Amino acid sequence: MASKRDIIRRGRLALMAAPGGLVILLFFVVPLAVVSGEAFTGGGKAFAAIFADPIFWRGLGGTLVLGLTAPAFSLLVGFCVAWHLSALPENLRTNLLFWISLPLTFSGLIVAYGFILAFGRAGFITLSLAGLGVADPATFSGFLYSPVGLAFAYSYYLIPRVVLILLPVLVNFDRDQIKAAQSLGATHFRSMMDILIPQIMPSAVSAFCLVSAVAIGAYGTALALVGTQVNILPLILYSRISDSGADFPSAAALSVVLLTLCTVVLAAGEMYILRRERHEALPRF
Repeated sequence: MASKRDIIRRGRLALMAAPGGLVILLFFVVPLAVVSGEAFTGGGKAFAAIFADPIFWRGLGGTLVLGLTAPAFSLLVGFCVAWHLSALPENLRTNLLFWISLPLTFSGLIVAYGFILAFGRAGFITLSLAGLGVADPATFSGFLYSPVGLAFAYSYYLIPRVVLILLPVLVNFDRDQIKAAQSLGATHFRSMMDILIPQIMPSAVSAFCLVSAVAIGAYGTALALVGTQVNILPLILYSRISDSGADFPSAAALSVVLLTLCTVVLAAGEMYILRRERHEALPRF
């Protein structure tokens, strides 16, 4: 009788998981299989072609720089925001969190056009600074269409992700530990570094790896801001399948490389967290 109940329960669970499994199959497994098959057409000649292309290596370098700088800036700002929110009353924190999370609902194109309207040559902030005599509009707006400006724009929707990951950890953090350390003579900076940072490090690494993978694979904001002027892999991939190009094997190979990069970044974060949990679980004598 118990065995029959187990079969029924497992059948219900399988039925409930079927829609999600179907979505993963149709929109991840099948496209990935098709793209991988296209990439390995001709015995992997597409990979050999892109690895021999200097544009690929410059794009890879630009992608790695962007995938490190924007997440690092976002992690720093997101931590400060989450730390401040964690000290606020719950109702106020919930209201502010709604507005902080709002950028996640915007597409990359909307974010790019918003930055152009604010920081472009005729943007509100640019003209305001020019009216104050602080900066020349052409010079000031030029940074928006550079890799630095691209990282700045990416941070707009990366910071909320960091806040959402770190906030639960910081809300549950006992701030009395900081006060106790300071009462024993520790400075505020030292107490933060020795007490707070080690406790939130797994969540911080997880947040960094997540937003790094997002920055590596994003292309909508970059395409709207800089077109193909900045060498990063998503824009190189776009150029291979745009109206001016139809090199599908090469585009498929670039897709596999991008997927591999994002997977490696996320796997590195998971491995760090797993190793940290195993280390903390070891008995101490």
